[in-house]
Amino acid sequence: MTHGPVDRQIGETTVALPTVHARIPHPRSAPGASPAPLKDRPIRWWVYALVIAVLLGQMAVAMVTAARQQSPIVDEPVYVGTSVVYLQQRSLRYNYEHPPLAKLIMAMGLVFADARMPPADFKGSQWHLGDSVLYRQGNDAQQLLFLARLPLVILTLLFGLVAFAFARDLAGPPAGLVALALYAFSPDIIAHGSLATLDLPMAGFLLTTLWLLWRARARPLRYLPLAGLALGAAPATKMSALPALPLAALLTLLSVWHAGSRPRARKLMAGIGAAAGVIAIAIATTWATYLLVDPNLRWSAPPKLPVVDGLTGHIIDWLPLPQPFRDGMRLQFGFEDATFPGYLLGEHYTGSKWYYLPTALLIKEPLGMMALWLAGGTAMLAFRRLRAAASYILAPTAVLLLVAMTGARDFGVRYAIVVPVVLAVAAGCVLAVQRRWTNVVTLLLILFVAVSSLRTFPYYLPYSNEAFGGTSQTHTQLTDSNVDWGQDLARLADRLADKYPGEPVWLVYKGRGEPTYYGINARHPLTVPADQVHGLIVVSTTCLRLQTCIPAGTDIPTGPRRLQELLDSSTHIDTVGHAILIYRR
Repeated sequence: MTHGPVDRQIGETTVALPTVHARIPHPRSAPGASPAPLKDRPIRWWVYALVIAVLLGQMAVAMVTAARQQSPIVDEPVYVGTSVVYLQQRSLRYNYEHPPLAKLIMAMGLVFADARMPPADFKGSQWHLGDSVLYRQGNDAQQLLFLARLPLVILTLLFGLVAFAFARDLAGPPAGLVALALYAFSPDIIAHGSLATLDLPMAGFLLTTLWLLWRARARPLRYLPLAGLALGAAPATKMSALPALPLAALLTLLSVWHAGSRPRARKLMAGIGAAAGVIAIAIATTWATYLLVDPNLRWSAPPKLPVVDGLTGHIIDWLPLPQPFRDGMRLQFGFEDATFPGYLLGEHYTGSKWYYLPTALLIKEPLGMMALWLAGGTAMLAFRRLRAAASYILAPTAVLLLVAMTGARDFGVRYAIVVPVVLAVAAGCVLAVQRRWTNVVTLLLILFVAVSSLRTFPYYLPYSNEAFGGTSQTHTQLTDSNVDWGQDLARLADRLADKYPGEPVWLVYKGRGEPTYYGINARHPLTVPADQVHGLIVVSTTCLRLQTCIPAGTDIPTGPRRLQELLDSSTHIDTVGHAILIYRR
């Protein structure tokens, strides 16, 4: 608004007052509206750019360091081997229980490796394929792993920019920096973003979908097609993202309803049509990933495929998705019908506990981060201008967590990695509480998170917060991918060479790495009588908690007891990566 010059009489003198320019505020508080450009803010745009660069820079250093140092976790050989098959044979026959997209992204790095494959008549399983590609064909295993991991490291950094943009749209650039800081310092996001696996990419695509659906409240024609692409990328990465499709359909309807000014009946019909369009684009995206691997979509159903009866089986048959996708769903439901061992808070059990994932998150997430999640979520519900965003952030996170809690496999917080990814955006909304103390407390909590994260460098996978004893004690509370996923074999080899050269080694290892490849010549201590076991006993912490490391030919019920007796008569002398313990006997 502009007022022209005003003449005012002061005494006998007429004074011409200067023109006053009043800036009309940008509608940042309107849900779905774009915030004011950075150049209109009191802080210049380059300051925000510098902070973003620093946050993402430290995250990149952390992920690249972990990607360089870590040996393959349990699942990675399969994904790497399958990616090489995609590149060289254009075949979908391996690892069909997971869709191709993340493995195609890994292949973008492996294209520079010139990896050698097993012979054309190779008939082994996907596990044998992975072992052969990494360790039997003369390839550099660690180089292959790094090249497969690097594209996912880059993708994880890009998802950090999505978290910044989402929170910025809701509450301005400072909120975006809060969200990015929590994302960039999250030990779980760093840990899984530095691996060639599927969980973090899936969560990132879901975050991108939610952000684009939020933006569609203002410009549906621009953002809904993009939301459909991001939505399709999630189940094209991992099938557990399928519950997000009906959620996205409802949010599409909500966005179109908000954007329209037409009569209610017409808005409802437009919303239903838009939701159908978004789902159609998502399905087409999933189809495209399969066709990128094999344009002819050659596929034969594997033998001994689990039979899924009842309504679930009919739904699988009716899904308009490629046959290998649907056969992969049958295999996944077969896994869900099985029973697996678990370990939580010192308790061994068989099966699954409904509260496993919430408890594991409570142990694994930084304390300051959880405090900001709670504060930001409360602010979203308390302030009317942010309340609409709760449907795009809090509700989907809660639904996806509840669905994950019904799973049969208590293997780790990676099944709920969407929680720290999406709730970082919610945390940024704490700055909607415009009090001076809010900024101070928020900054202190972010510093607390940063210090906690940096202290665990570069061992992010076994991180746990200070309330549960920190990273060194995670193995006493949790197991498997929460702490020991086989990632420290290369580090163990370096430790043995540096500190214990020439000593006999007895190894109880849980992972897919090849000890001899890394120069570890060892035997399993349960393959000989106890009085012959002298020297170093090296044990993966998972093997202390689960009966999964007993060698063939050994009595499984008595194996863990015999191993514990050996350790009770030994002295703990060292720890590698908080996941492998070294004893001397």
